[in-house]
Amino acid sequence: MKILFVGDVYGKPGRRAAAHLIPQLIAQHAIDFCVVNGENSAGGFGITAKIGQKFYAYGADVITLGDHVWDQKNSVDYIQTGDRILRAANFPKEVGGVGAAVFSARNGVSVAVLSLLGRTYMKMALDCPFRIGQCAVEQLQKKTPIILVDFHAEATSEKIAFGHYLDGKVSAVLGTHTHVQTADNVILPGGTAYMTDVGMTGPHDSVIGAKKDPAIRRFINQMPVRFEPATDDIKLCGALIDVDERSGRALHIERLRLNLEEG
Repeated sequence: MKILFVGDVYGKPGRRAAAHLIPQLIAQHAIDFCVVNGENSAGGFGITAKIGQKFYAYGADVITLGDHVWDQKNSVDYIQTGDRILRAANFPKEVGGVGAAVFSARNGVSVAVLSLLGRTYMKMALDCPFRIGQCAVEQLQKKTPIILVDFHAEATSEKIAFGHYLDGKVSAVLGTHTHVQTADNVILPGGTAYMTDVGMTGPHDSVIGAKKDPAIRRFINQMPVRFEPATDDIKLCGALIDVDERSGRALHIERLRLNLEEG
């Protein structure tokens, strides 16, 4: 089966790319299942229910999030009640919402999706993604061999270690968060598709999505600034994965980096 994973959608420019390119990719590649990381879709900070509904209309089957999960005013209610949106599974148990679930793909096959946050350089109190991830995978394996993991993390080393940790246990470990696409898409020895970061869907003439000048001033002056999404060089970044339906092993992983061409 063919799976489309769309990297961090950043602000309105990223949403435009998603609106135009996700339906095209689904049709062009006969996609069976689509995951969208909506972590930065509301002005760069979190997501709203309205934006989430638009992603579903474009063809997303599930939305994953990250460290900006609670940034919007009504995020808690949306994430606690939404049935196709995942926050990280390694938040404390008292947090609402779910971090993993099983969904039905377009071809009728069951697909599990697991969302996790890394801990290195992340300013959040989180449970261990390795231990929580292992426990979650063991439960998901009882329901389906096809398991996709969105590992939203900062450190390259933590992501690589995590990919090897779950190799042979899941179909794919796909890194998000840095907004910079890596060129290390690979099938690991145990049959798990891996990529350190699938990249950002949004304006690439920017500092990881934000307007350049305020970001530069912050580094120089060490003072808080207001970040706003940039507007130019809009791209969709992500990955295409081909997975064997019976074994759950990945057969192929391909990087996606597509320009938005409007009008």
